[in-house]
Parts: sequence; structure tokens; C-alpha cells
Amino acid sequence: MTFPTALENLNIVSQATLPSPAQLHEDIAPSPEATRTVSQARQTLCQILQGQNSRLFVVVGPCSIHDPLAAMEYAHKLKALADELSDEIVIVMRVYFEKPRTTVGWKGLINDPRMDDSFDIEEGLRIARRLLVSINELGLPCGTEALDPITPQYLGDLIAWSAIGARTTESQTHRELASGLSSPVGFKNGTDGDLEVALNAMLSAAQPHAFLGINGAGQVAVTQTRGNAFGHLILRGGATPNYDSVAVAQAEAALAIARLPVNIVVDCSHGNSRKNHALQALVLKDVVHQVADGNRAIKGVMLESNLFEGNQKLGRPQDLRYGVSITDACMDWDTTAACLREAAARLRSIPH
Repeated sequence: MTFPTALENLNIVSQATLPSPAQLHEDIAPSPEATRTVSQARQTLCQILQGQNSRLFVVVGPCSIHDPLAAMEYAHKLKALADELSDEIVIVMRVYFEKPRTTVGWKGLINDPRMDDSFDIEEGLRIARRLLVSINELGLPCGTEALDPITPQYLGDLIAWSAIGARTTESQTHRELASGLSSPVGFKNGTDGDLEVALNAMLSAAQPHAFLGINGAGQVAVTQTRGNAFGHLILRGGATPNYDSVAVAQAEAALAIARLPVNIVVDCSHGNSRKNHALQALVLKDVVHQVADGNRAIKGVMLESNLFEGNQKLGRPQDLRYGVSITDACMDWDTTAACLREAAARLRSIPH
């Protein structure tokens, strides 16, 4: 066997230069209405996490975005519902463009917008940014998972709430990333249900960090952060669900022992629904009852929802069913609206 004499980039096939974050911001600039939506939503979420606003926040929407047209139809419906329920619930649309993969698979709209392994990331970033601008212009704030450490420089100005997923909560890179995010950020417990990795992530992300990143001009830069003061715990289940009152009380105690803010968001999907999208409504009902019975640690919930229920396998775009997830199975719109209206009605019964 002959070994190459070169010592670097031995497994790199090609490298394509992307426009800088500043250039993309200039090419797809948010309107004043979109900017106002992001700013006001961040402020409201911070107030909820500080106990200054008693409303429940709900991050709801497709498991992942693959069709901007369907996403906008969903956004229009969700905006109307958000206005209807705004006295008790603050709605943030789940707008996920990046998907962590256990082995291989479609990595999301940014990475592969054409869903054909062409990996036109510049096109994906432009589609994602245009969609975020359009949704925010409706007056509907957006939440997403922070997965790639460079992507927030391109899109972070349009995000009101961020999550660090169960597979990346333990990652030092993502803890550093979270420490510099401009939005409140939730940390999911580990895939096995372990809370400690999320608590450690919250402690780490609250501190200042210095790490390699890129600046607005796209240059490699030493990035120094001040720490994110609005980290919170997301219970997403594991080997067993962890949304019930006992599990929530245990999480509250763990946060208090770690001297962290006792702020909890319950993900009604994933391990908490035993990966059965139809059970999300029951999980939501249980969580809302806990809030109605006096729990003040639960600040929000997450739901996976789309225009139509279930999911479908990735195929040619022209062969896909409109408004149906190509990743995790989701509740349909009618079920989503009904369970959120029921939740708001239950919350209205609480003496304020």
C-alpha cells in the first residue's frame, strides 16, 4: 500500500466558499415588523422565565421544515390561533432546519434543501432566512434547535428561542455556542433520560467562554461570550417518560441543588409520548393540570405538529404528500388547535 505524501485534507473532496453572514443579512434583510417580533418575543420569554409573566409558552410546529410553502400555510393558521389564545399562552413556531442523525439520513433543509444529496448549503441558508423573515413578519416568533455552530451567525437575529438537543447537550461546542446565543435557550435531558448532562450544560452556558467561531464578515475569529442567563431545562423523556408530577418535582429539586433557576419546559413528544405522536395531547393535558394545580416551575411545553398527521419516507419532492413530516410523526392541525384551546381554557380557570 502506498501512502500519500501530503499531510492534510486527505479526505476532503472539495470546499465551496459561502457568502458571509453580513452579506446574507444584507441580501435578505428583515423588515421592521420582523425585527419587532423577534425583540418583543425574546423579552416576553425572558419575563416568563423570570416569573414576571404568568403565561405558558408553547413551542409548536413541524418536526422539521422541508417545504416552505406548507410551512407558511401552517404559520398563518398558527398566527391566528396565537392571537386567539394570547391571554394565557405565548406561541412560538417550531422552525427546525437542522436535524441530528444517529447514523446517516437527511440532515435538514439547510444542509440539503433539494433532498437529493446535492448539499447546496448556500441555497438552504437563503431559503431558511427568507422563511424566517416571512414568519416573523406575520408577528409570529420562531424557535429552532442550535445544531451547527456556524449557522446562528446567518440566522440568529431571526430566532426568539433556541434549544440544544439531547444528542448535543453534553457537547462542549454546543455549551459554548449556547453561552453566546442572543435568545433564551433550553437544554434537553440526555436520550437515556439523564438530567445531569442538561444541568451541567446550563451551568456551563451561563458562564463566559472563548472559542473559535466566525464573525459577520465570515472570518475565523476568537469569539468571547458573556454567558446566557436564560438557560432552562427541557424534559423530553428517555427510557421512560419524565413529564408527570413526580418526575417534575425531582427535576425541580435537582435544579435547586445545582443552584440553577427552577425553570422547566416539557417536550410532549419524543420519550414523553413514547414516540407516538397521538399521545402528545394527553401529555399536554397532564402538564397543564400541573400548572393549574399550582406548579410554577413549568414555564413552557413543546409539541410536534404539522398540517396533516403522521410522517412519510423521504422521496422525490414531487412524490411527497403535502404538509406531512418527513422526519418524526406529528399531530395534525385540527388536533393541535383543539388541544391548545383546551389548555388555554384550563389555564383561564386559575385565579390570577
